[in-house]
Formats: sequence, structure tokens, C-alpha cells
Amino acid sequence: MSSQTAKSHQPLWVYPEKNPPLFQQITTEFNIHPVTAQILISRGFKTVEEIHEYLYAKLPHLFDPDLFPDMDKAVQRIIHAVHQKEMILVYGDNDVDGMTAAVLLTEFLRAIGAKVVFNVPNRASLKKSLIGDALQFALKHQCKLMITVDCGITAAKEIQEVVQHGIDVIITDHHEPTSKIPNCVATLNPKLINSTYPNRELTGVGVAFKLAHAITNQLIELEEPVKIDLKNYLDLVALGTIADMGALKGENRILVRYGLKQMKKMKRVGLAKLIEVSDMAQGEFSPVEIASKVAPKLNSLGRIADPIKGVELLLLRDSHEAEMLAKELDLHNIERQKIEKVASDDIEEFMFQHPEIAQEKAIILSSEKWHPGIIPIIAARIAKQYNRPTLIISIEKGMGKGSIRTIPEFPLLHVLKRNEDLLENFGGHDYAAGLTIKEGNIPLFRQRFIEAAERELKEQDVVAKLHLDAKIHFNDLTFDFMESLNLLEPFGHENPPPILYCDAMQIWPPKVVGKYHLKLFLEQGDRMLEGIGFGLADRRDQIRRKNILLRIAFTPHINLFLNKASIQLQIKDFQLV
Repeated sequence: MSSQTAKSHQPLWVYPEKNPPLFQQITTEFNIHPVTAQILISRGFKTVEEIHEYLYAKLPHLFDPDLFPDMDKAVQRIIHAVHQKEMILVYGDNDVDGMTAAVLLTEFLRAIGAKVVFNVPNRASLKKSLIGDALQFALKHQCKLMITVDCGITAAKEIQEVVQHGIDVIITDHHEPTSKIPNCVATLNPKLINSTYPNRELTGVGVAFKLAHAITNQLIELEEPVKIDLKNYLDLVALGTIADMGALKGENRILVRYGLKQMKKMKRVGLAKLIEVSDMAQGEFSPVEIASKVAPKLNSLGRIADPIKGVELLLLRDSHEAEMLAKELDLHNIERQKIEKVASDDIEEFMFQHPEIAQEKAIILSSEKWHPGIIPIIAARIAKQYNRPTLIISIEKGMGKGSIRTIPEFPLLHVLKRNEDLLENFGGHDYAAGLTIKEGNIPLFRQRFIEAAERELKEQDVVAKLHLDAKIHFNDLTFDFMESLNLLEPFGHENPPPILYCDAMQIWPPKVVGKYHLKLFLEQGDRMLEGIGFGLADRRDQIRRKNILLRIAFTPHINLFLNKASIQLQIKDFQLV
């Protein structure tokens, strides 16, 4: 969707809450900039202890993997399979989280002497369940044990069938369970009702890493020779966690922080080649760069091609092979972008012709024209643009495959469970889910879903909001201050870059840059700074004159141009004072 249409709604500014006693404590205890202290208060920290843990948590602070209730059973069964030379199938979801989890467990199990085969399904097909191909693959390779990664928790019926064929199953997953938990050797999922694992936000690759950690601990206890450095797998954990929008708080933040350090070493040949073709700025190993440039290339396989190639690329040791495969992924991603643009333009035109759709508190659209692989991207974009729960359904041969994204005020799973009678299958999280539905059931499901949104959401819930972290003066925007912000990194889902605000004089009329963006020239006191408002060009007419006082909301960043560093403001929004 074009940047111009996407910026028509101006958000409601939510100003930061003050807490003078805590503010005083933070600045004294940590000796950090007062603005950084206010950012921490705005992020909801209530005690100095919580802040200390957030700022200085290291690898030794990771939770013990044995806190998973079934971990001992999973470890025993896997070690038995290794000793007995049984063939193990690692079966993953076909998104980046599933691919990285499959790579991690395959590589780890082979390192401890296991016989392993791996597979991920091609989900572009409209199969009811992800586990559909697993049984045939396991039988073909004479597997005695199947370990699911990033999938399986909602496939009780299919897993029962696998078990009936004499194959043991261990589920590692992080999706919300349905009412029926599969019957198997062990189920590792931090979202199980009886789970005692403290980090509910662990991703699929995070759970796989915990299993590898627990097996390593057990082998050391059994005094079996283990030449494994678990840190070597953290690049995979970071990639999968970032791509799956894992909350970058607590344990996830530790895993991603150290995983990015591991990634910078470029030791994993396939990932290094993928980074090379991803046009990433030198040294820019941030979650935003990974999520926008690297992850989509792997995800494009699950959407329009064969996701097994993603697993193969990340396992490759041969540099030439890896380079060829990385270039192939790049081409698939370009193809995915073309398919996505056609569907996006179609939907944008439809929304333009039917403005009444955006008057309801949820958006549900379906068509036979849209490729099932790209609907999650479009659902996420529309949900963000209109700040509403959004379901996009691709229909093929009478069956609809849907992807839902929502807003914090409207969790999804209770609505899906209430309407289970209309669905063939569903799964996911409270804020991102997928479903399969017969075409004939779509009208009634649409009616019920929109009714639930109208009932549960207030008018202010669907107004886009801009949460401000702290007020700042231009004189405080120094390189030292920017250094203090580094303490809060890595930024990503649920730990976004801080948004600051202040009043400043616009000393020159703004310039339109690259068609959609707006360049502002701002002055406060004796300091002048430039601001860039991405996608704000359509608001130029509001501030065409010079010497206008503006209230600006922005994220500061360091801009490098011709080896000269300067502080530039990324303008999120502005108001005339």
C-alpha cells in the first residue's frame, strides 16, 4: 500500500506518566541521563531491581531448562534414541522460527551422535494441518522418534495417528494450546496451563534451544564427552525470535542480544551469505534490519516456494553452495514482493471503493485472487494502518485459509474458540493467528467476529496511539546521550526505540524527499537539527511556512554521511503549537 494512503490517520498522543520518587532512585542508583530514567519509567518498570535485571542481564541469568514440566522425559527419550542409533525426525513449521528451530535441533543432535532427518511442510497448500506430511515422511525414513519444533500443539488427532504407527513424539512449541493436548512422550510449551517455565514469551526456536541446553546438562552429568558450545546456536535463536516477533523483554532479550553478537561473527556460512545478499548496512545487526531484510527472504520460501531450502541453507558448510542458494532465496523474495503488491493494490482499491468497511471495528476480507502465502503480511499491514483486528482470507477450491492480526485491546483466541464450530482448524497466538474455514462458513464467521469486536472494543481502542517516552531538550541530544540509549537495546517487539518529544521552531519550509518523505529544519535555543518524517509528505501543506512552532515526536539516531556523524531526528508525528 502506498505510503501516502497509509498516513491519513493522525494518532492520539499518549504522554508519559511521571513517578518522581522512582525517577530520583533511578538517576542516583544507575548514574544515567534523566531522560533515559524517564524512558524506563514510561516502559512500566516499577523497581530498581527490575531495571537492573533489564539493563545488565547476561547469559548466566537464563532460566533453567528443567523448569519445563516434561523436560526430563524429553531428554531421557532423546538420549535413549542416540544410544540405540534410532532415526529421529525433526519436523518444523515453515516460517523462520520453525526453520531456525529445525536447524538448531538437527545440528545439535548430529553433534551428539544422533541419526537425524528433518522436514518442514509446504504450507502454500491449503491442508487443514501442518503435521499432515509428517507421518509419511517418518515411515519412509523408518523413524522411531519425531520431535516437532514450533508446531504440533494443536494437532492432537494427527499426532495420535503418528503414535499409533509406533513412533514416539516429543512436541516443542510455543503456540497457544487448544482444549485437547496431544498424547505423546513429552510436551514442551511455555504456554501450557500447568507450565512452571517463567518465560511465557519464548519462541519456537527458544524452546528448541532450551531442549538442547537440557540435553547438554544431562550428558555432562552422565560424564559423556560433550564438545558443544551452546553459544554457537544463539544466532539461530536471535533470527527466529526476531522474525516471529518474540517480545524483546526478559530472557528473550538476553538471547537476542547475545545472538546478534554471534551473528556478527558470520560463522554460519549460509546465514552469512544471506546477510550479504540482503543489502544490510555494514555492522547494522539490529532486530529492525534482520526483520526487514533477512527474515523476509527465508519467509518467502514458506509463502511461495519450498521452505526446506531455508533449513538446507542454514545447515550448509560449503561457501559456494550457500552463495548460490542465498541468491535463489533473494529471487524468491522479489517474486513474493510482486505477488504481494498485486494483492495489496487490489485490497487498497477495494477499501477505497467501500469506505464503510473501515467504519466497523474489525476488517474481514476474502478473495480467490490472493495467494495464500502472502496474506499474513497484508493482514499485518492493514491491522496497523487501520488499527483494527484484521482477517484476510485466501479462497481456493471452496476452502479458505485466513491470517489474522490484531491490536492489544482485542486478543484473538477466545473469539476463535467461541466460533470453533465454523472453523476446520485454527492456531497461533492472541495477537497473530491462522485459520482454515469452508467458503460457505465465511459470511457467518465474519458477522460473529465483527459483532465480537463491536461489543468488546471502545471507540478510543481503534484510534491509533503514539506512546511518548520522555520530553527532551535539543541540548540534551548529545553523542553521550545516544550512548546511554544503547543500554536499552536491542530494540524490537515490545521494546521499541524510544519516542521523545519537544517544541521546536521550524526555521525553513519543509522539503519533500523521495516522493513520500518530509525533511524538516528545526531550531531550539541555539541548536539546529534536521528531521526526516518517513511517509509524512502528504502533510506538507499544514506546515508550508517558516518560523512555525511545532511539537514534534521523534526517535533520535546517528546519521553517518561521508564519514561524518550527526544526530538526526526520525519524526513520527508533529502538531502545530
